[in-house]
Amino acid sequence: MKEVMSIIRLNKINQTKRALSDAGISSFTATGKVLGRGKGLVDYRILHGAEEGFQEAIEQLGQGPRLVPKRIITVVVPDDKVKIVVDTVIKVNQTGNAGDGKIFIIPVFDSIKVRTGESGDITLD
Repeated sequence: MKEVMSIIRLNKINQTKRALSDAGISSFTATGKVLGRGKGLVDYRILHGAEEGFQEAIEQLGQGPRLVPKRIITVVVPDDKVKIVVDTVIKVNQTGNAGDGKIFIIPVFDSIKVRTGESGDITLD
């Protein structure tokens, strides 16, 4: 079993939830706004302002990056469903631009359902 943790744009959360559900992945956890950044050196808000011609934004483009709001969706699935989750997240979130997000696949050694005490893949359904 694996945990698939996806960091995505804020405006893609509803589309991603629907797509995962349509792909047969109904159980997941979404974390509210989180802040982070990749290697990029441009704050997207400043870049947008610069594109619109605001002088203050143009002057700030050379300064260090700020944190960008994102969402995290975490899904724990049996090994044979990892590809479905990854492909679905990529299909919905890939724009070809910096900031599309990241996906991390993490091994999960066990899962235990609190209500029944059951463990293993059976707890994931």
